[in-house]
Amino acid sequence: MTKKILFVYPGFERHADSHPELREFVPMNEYLGSPSLGISTMAAITPDDWVLEFRDDRVMDAARPTDADIVALSFFTAAATRGLELADHFKANGHTVVAGGLFPTAMPDVVQQHVDAVVVGEGEPSWPRLLKDFLAGQLEPRYTCTENADLSTLPAPKTSLYFENELPGYHPDDYPLQVSRGCALNCHACILPRSMGRSLRPFPIQYVIDQLLNLEAAGKRASLTEDTSWLPGGGRKVLEQLLDFLLERGKSATVSYIGTSFPMIRATPMRLLEKAKAAGIDMFYLVTGFDPISMRAWTGENPKALERAEEAIKKSFDAGIEPYASFLFGNDQDDEGTVDRVLEFCDKTGIRKAEFAISTPYPGTPQFAQLEAEGRLLTREWKRYNDANPTFKPLKLTPDQVTEGYIRLWKEFYAPRKDAVGAMSDYDRIIQF
Repeated sequence: MTKKILFVYPGFERHADSHPELREFVPMNEYLGSPSLGISTMAAITPDDWVLEFRDDRVMDAARPTDADIVALSFFTAAATRGLELADHFKANGHTVVAGGLFPTAMPDVVQQHVDAVVVGEGEPSWPRLLKDFLAGQLEPRYTCTENADLSTLPAPKTSLYFENELPGYHPDDYPLQVSRGCALNCHACILPRSMGRSLRPFPIQYVIDQLLNLEAAGKRASLTEDTSWLPGGGRKVLEQLLDFLLERGKSATVSYIGTSFPMIRATPMRLLEKAKAAGIDMFYLVTGFDPISMRAWTGENPKALERAEEAIKKSFDAGIEPYASFLFGNDQDDEGTVDRVLEFCDKTGIRKAEFAISTPYPGTPQFAQLEAEGRLLTREWKRYNDANPTFKPLKLTPDQVTEGYIRLWKEFYAPRKDAVGAMSDYDRIIQF
């Protein structure tokens, strides 16, 4: 008998859901990214005799009747509240429920209470065994990746599963294109080394190209969200091979942006930035708050870090690539003057597009472990871990000051830019609230 899997991507509160006033003074449409690659990668390695269904709970309530034998949920921390609600719903209706992704990997004991099986770590080594065990009536409560997947053996993600289920009026602005997995760095707020391994493992270039071609064939754009793509070695090599591929075919790039950071811009040869521009890349998604430069630049006590941040912005503009900056506020180093310093930095460097987020300690990160040990976590209501709510007590600010500063950053950055930026519809897709 044919068996069926329902894949579900749970919804979560966006910034403007938590703070509706943002819509009053931020002059852009809301960016809608695609579901994560987790579901499409599992779909790609699911045997062909399984029927697959997909529901995006952000767009339409996923808690509807289904004839699926297995309901498979993939979610990160901000979606965990909804993910666990959906797990309870489908279990109560007699379905076998399994869950994987960043939050189940970080907090398997929390998730275990709501599901029949938890997948911890990379899914490819565990998913085929889970399906085989299910068919044999021997499903185990936990499947833990003990050895990372061999990236040279993987098929490209089955992103067509998402395209086939797009609803009228719902078209994600871009889809992630993965260049590598894992990271040798140990940033205090990142789970990547734990979830994907402590070494950078690049994908074969053909895998990367296949992802891009699959998206292009469906008329979709790609985004390279990993700033690790710029790290010297395997990640940078694959990224440069991708840029060469874009250049050789002479077509307009279908890559909407590439992720980066201040240290990555500074460490990347100018020739490579110029190659990215020539290949059609016109935007960087510049993440701050995690690296040594941005964690010191706006304290008012480290002019050298501020100078390095300014130099990185200038280098990006000199290469002809617009930096779209994502600023974190509410870290331990922030104080009441940080908001003014960030706004001054934006004005001085000519940043035209930015987003602002509240520092959030995600489970599985060194930051979460430290704050938990110090008793500084304010809540375990996971839906509040959406970068728009204070979830811990910083050293120099109250939670109310964090919220007020966050709102002020959005409002005062866009107030003088509203008319000019509002006319740049090409960038509407970037604002992530």
